[in-house]
Amino acid sequence: MSCQLSSQYLKNITIDFTQVCYLDSAAALAFVQIEKWANGKNIQCRLINLNDESRGIFSVIHKVALTDLPSKPDKPPDRSGYSLVDRRKSSSKPDKTQDRLTYRLFERRGGPLQSAKPYAAFIRQVGQSSLAIAGEFRNFVTFIGELLVALFYTFRHPKTLRGQDVLFYVQRAGVDGLPIVAMIGALMGLIMAFMSYLQFKQFGANIYVPTLVSFAMIKELGPIMTAILVAGRSGSAFAAEIGTMVVNEEVDALHTMGFDPIRFLAVPKVLAAVIVVPILTIYADLSGIIGGMIIGITSLDLTLKTYISQSIKTIQAFDVVASLIKAAVFAGLISAIGCQRGFQVRAGAQDVGKFTTSAVVTSIFLIVLTDSIFAVMLYYIKN
Repeated sequence: MSCQLSSQYLKNITIDFTQVCYLDSAAALAFVQIEKWANGKNIQCRLINLNDESRGIFSVIHKVALTDLPSKPDKPPDRSGYSLVDRRKSSSKPDKTQDRLTYRLFERRGGPLQSAKPYAAFIRQVGQSSLAIAGEFRNFVTFIGELLVALFYTFRHPKTLRGQDVLFYVQRAGVDGLPIVAMIGALMGLIMAFMSYLQFKQFGANIYVPTLVSFAMIKELGPIMTAILVAGRSGSAFAAEIGTMVVNEEVDALHTMGFDPIRFLAVPKVLAAVIVVPILTIYADLSGIIGGMIIGITSLDLTLKTYISQSIKTIQAFDVVASLIKAAVFAGLISAIGCQRGFQVRAGAQDVGKFTTSAVVTSIFLIVLTDSIFAVMLYYIKN
């Protein structure tokens, strides 16, 4: 081959890769050296019929790709093959159609060149984001299906449920959260009572402050505030706990021993959350009403009996039941998302933090979305 390349009559070198099935970086580097030698002797060197894998290898090791800015190539590749040399000295004019195809090749490989269309990058980014969202939705629906199957199996075989685990998570998600729920609920009641008093006193309607506080706490603020607190406390804890088990290969050990990780890890957490969050919601409602009562008695000149009677007139059984149903649905979403994000952890401690944050953000978004759906549904059901 060296003798053939040394011929003084040689003007062009064309290397055909039609029969090449595999090309590693060492072989590609050898061809780059041939190209460098040919370029020094004013010989045009072209590589033709490369497959996608070979093109990817050359795009990685090419000297221009390593030295020039990725988004601003000096010259498009050659029209008849995959050229490795700068064509500024060549008299042939590159074909624009082939150039665009080569541009797309670089983009598909995550490489340096930009599309000729200024809006193509935006469209591509929108498409990638849409595919990512669709993938997340598909994964969530798949996990919910597996979780429902595990719950159904547990209800059919109650002895398979680890009752101690359920009680443990009831304590962690419920009993340990009572102080913060009571404090936030009371503060919400205080703030609502005081702000509504500032408006109602202009019309002499102070008597309606207990009505507003009770109505708002039971219908909306109690369930949604409790759900957000549980998402921040328990949802993140579920994701971090399962994620750490994945990193430590404990979940793989459960698979090896024949245990279903969803039934073994997720079901107790979901059941505990569904049990305890409605109770926390009632606790938050009462705390908010009591907080409003403090303002009513101290600032509105309302007696304790008057405040309680006005609150009782506002409270309806339908609203209480709807509030508890919403709380149970929120609890199921929070615990399911926390467990799913935990199972998605793969790459160590960094992924644990990432998916823990994702669990909280996704839970809060779905809480607000579900609450808006409930608001519309309950309006038409009640009326």
